[in-house]
Amino acid sequence: MRSCPRSCLLLIVALAVLLLTACSTEPRVVAVRRFSPYGTPASRVTERPGYYRVVAGDTLYSIAFRHQMDYRELARINGIGPPYTIYPGQELRLHGAPATLAQTAPGRAPGPAPITPSPAAATPAVVAAPGAVAAVAAPVSSSVTPANTVATSSVSAPARANTAVISGGPTRSVDGIVWRWPVHGPVLAGFEADEPGRQGLDIGGRMGQPVYAAASGVVVYSGSGLVGYGELIIIKHSDSYLSAYGHNSVRLVKEGENVVAGQEIAEMGNSGAPRVELHFEIRKDGKPLNPLDFLPKR
Repeated sequence: MRSCPRSCLLLIVALAVLLLTACSTEPRVVAVRRFSPYGTPASRVTERPGYYRVVAGDTLYSIAFRHQMDYRELARINGIGPPYTIYPGQELRLHGAPATLAQTAPGRAPGPAPITPSPAAATPAVVAAPGAVAAVAAPVSSSVTPANTVATSSVSAPARANTAVISGGPTRSVDGIVWRWPVHGPVLAGFEADEPGRQGLDIGGRMGQPVYAAASGVVVYSGSGLVGYGELIIIKHSDSYLSAYGHNSVRLVKEGENVVAGQEIAEMGNSGAPRVELHFEIRKDGKPLNPLDFLPKR
């Protein structure tokens, strides 16, 4: 039998080395970036459809806001009655028939008693606008129930014992609620009903500029748990109406605190936004509406 030429032997050795190298090399890891819907944390993309798992800092109102639902409907579906206490780890249904009112949260693990925020006792200071008579707005309707956050301890948002209230200036009454502009500045982007992130007004201004409550109500959410909104405040004005204030640099009010129209509730910023702006929304029964249909002409 003829011996293999030297060049043939070298080729066989080279192929063997290549095969051994390929087998010993670790597989290449390819990073895949996942994007989540506007207003939904990235961790939520793995949840089973039609359900939401409560995390620390959530309120029933913020969950309903995230999913464009009426908070009352969300409560009915899950059998949760006032004051709408929810618990970390609790799984809420987003669709389906109303459930029987639950005495305790389903699957609740033993732990501390629920925390029910109480409205702040301090009366806000009133600052009269030029040429206007200072006056505190009418008390919030008794139908506005203070928010109840999840039963857990957390760091409260920064708050002041007294925040300024501006009186005077243009207002507009719609559905029994008196509305005013939440900030002084140009409208940078208008309302687009079908485009997430545009279901309100983007109003320009400067860093630290005061943000005011557009109408009297109670704070039902103050936090940064909704992606795309940055530091966010949600105020309940009636059983049907909520307003939202996003991208703040500092939040000055806490959940459960009563506020009056024109009261300073935050400082403008760019949290969750590429520029300094206030993202302002008005929702009725969970559905976004054009704020220009409620705010006074200017």
